[in-house]
Amino acid sequence: MSQPGTLERLEAIIAARRDADPDSSYVAMLNAKGLTKIAQKLGEEATETVIAALAQDEKALVGEAADLIFHLLVLLANKDIALAAVLAELDRREGMSGIAEKASRKSR
Repeated sequence: MSQPGTLERLEAIIAARRDADPDSSYVAMLNAKGLTKIAQKLGEEATETVIAALAQDEKALVGEAADLIFHLLVLLANKDIALAAVLAELDRREGMSGIAEKASRKSR
């Protein structure tokens, strides 16, 4: 059996901290504030990632991308969606043109 990767380990940490004391856990604090706050933070991190990319600041982009992925995992956990479900969707799309994949969504 293979060892869990970084994202899987982070997902497990987020799950473990979700219901912790909000005074001692950032994940618990976000969850205590609810889905709206989590979604807001994800949006902020997405904007900061774009700004870092446009500024052509590689170090800032790496940091902001990490923040974005972290907050996405917090949102997924809040909605009880496993990272494995997202990875399975990416696997499903593998080898498919982005244009074709997007067109297939209209027929669903």
